[in-house]
Amino acid sequence: MSTEENVKLVKNFFAAMGSSNARDLLALAAEDIEWIIPGEGWPLAGTHRGHAELAAVLKKASEEVETQYPKPPEFVAQGDRVMVVGVATGKIKATNRPFKDEWVFDITIRDGKVAHIQEYIDTQALARASEVDASGLP
Repeated sequence: MSTEENVKLVKNFFAAMGSSNARDLLALAAEDIEWIIPGEGWPLAGTHRGHAELAAVLKKASEEVETQYPKPPEFVAQGDRVMVVGVATGKIKATNRPFKDEWVFDITIRDGKVAHIQEYIDTQALARASEVDASGLP
């Protein structure tokens, strides 16, 4: 695929995530997709592999995190890699605490599908927003 086709694929992947359309999203992802979300102490952290785990993490995100994107992300591509640079704001629903996250997704395309995603995010901001105090209260 050309660089332009790879960017279009990633834009379609992000649109499917935003619309919570799991079927369209899975159609754009390799069967063995790997999505690495760094950090500890917040609901989405971990390595998620395959269609089932991809669907599960996106379901969990919709249930546990309220997110807005104040401006469209930037797409930078070379060969089979597309970097997506953006900002997210929102809150962790369980704590009602807000966050601001400046992020980069490093996405690799293989055979016309999204095959690998490595997120670079503000893990500290997300963990702080997820913290509860010793009494179990946010």
